[in-house]
Amino acid sequence: MSTDDILAALDSTIADTAAENSGDREFSRSRRLTLPVMLRLLIGAEGGSLASVLRAAGIEVTPAALSMRRGQIDPEVFQEVFDRFNAACTDTATFRGYKVLACDGTAVNKPRNPDEPSFVTHGGTPEGYNQLHLSPLYNLLDRTFTDAVIQPAPQKDEIGALVEMVQRNNFDQKTVLIMDRGYESYNLMAHCIEKPNLDFVLRVKQNHSAMREIARLPMFELDCDIAFTVSTTQTNEDKARGYIHLHVPKKSKPGSKTSRTRWDHPSPYSMRLRICRFQLDDGAGTFETIATSLPRSFTLQDIKELYHMRWGIETSFRDLKYSIGLVNLHGKSDAYATQEIWAALTAFNASSRIVREVVVRQPPGSAYAYRVNFKQAVAIVKEAIRNPSGDYSDLERQIGRNLVAVQPGRHDQRNLRAKGWVGFLYRVAA
Repeated sequence: MSTDDILAALDSTIADTAAENSGDREFSRSRRLTLPVMLRLLIGAEGGSLASVLRAAGIEVTPAALSMRRGQIDPEVFQEVFDRFNAACTDTATFRGYKVLACDGTAVNKPRNPDEPSFVTHGGTPEGYNQLHLSPLYNLLDRTFTDAVIQPAPQKDEIGALVEMVQRNNFDQKTVLIMDRGYESYNLMAHCIEKPNLDFVLRVKQNHSAMREIARLPMFELDCDIAFTVSTTQTNEDKARGYIHLHVPKKSKPGSKTSRTRWDHPSPYSMRLRICRFQLDDGAGTFETIATSLPRSFTLQDIKELYHMRWGIETSFRDLKYSIGLVNLHGKSDAYATQEIWAALTAFNASSRIVREVVVRQPPGSAYAYRVNFKQAVAIVKEAIRNPSGDYSDLERQIGRNLVAVQPGRHDQRNLRAKGWVGFLYRVAA
């Protein structure tokens, strides 16, 4: 798709979604803050105050009027824009004929509001704080988000969120889903096995707390198959046959939202997995163990390469928060934050798709290869989203002028310092 096609797809998506959701009285009259204007405004919003957001869009209304209007929009309207925009665009990159997705979770901090479901309090933070948890599906090769589940932090359930996304998506082409160790679940693996066109690559535990059949394997590089049967009962016959018993509470029925052990499949259930173990190039002799449903046509090196790709979703979270601006929310309620999360995901996808179309001219004689500066590209694309009537015939050229060097092999110690929400008073002049 060309840049014009991508912007046109987003514009028509916003228009169609607004037309179907403007039947209520609030958006039926002629006003400056119509539903299409509101959708473009929040998708294209920068990280400053609401006054600066309105000024950048050339809309002469008060921030209070904007906040009042937001309260009349269901967050699902923004999710509908996100889904429709994805459906209108084409993401085609594959790895050996497979679309490559990854799932992980990230926290979105928001202003303190004890009356909201996102309010968290425990011994370490007696005053409490507010946080939402975002669990998206991310296309690693096309660099776009394909789906997401947003949960209040006290109700965080990453495995349940991924099961929900696996169930509601139709994978119309062969897809491999890459997951880290936190997604180790018999129930989730069974859902992936039962889903047509879906395979998985899952990093699993390999110590004394590993799955029983994996813990028995020797600690060296290997590529083998294991077979076992999962059961929710524990009869003498089950024990004699060596079934793996899952203790599923009675309340954990299929579709249950509890974070305790769930099982949504018949019992007993036979499962066969391919286990790949390889040594990392860290000089310490460290091994990683992968459980997968991919066929043998994928070599051990292919599996290693696929799992290495998973880091792309981690860098996408950094871009989502700091390039798109998700650390700078513009409201205190969970509903407003949910609106902005879907808006940020849409802006990310629009920017990423346009960046793919930019031809990067490498400087002659440079020691490094260069790529588009994504943060600057986002600023240019957001301006086009806020003001769709402008002239953007040279949009790709503008983006292509902002480049950064790619310096492979650089390493830095990971900083796990907790990061809070950027308050309104620190952004008034942004």
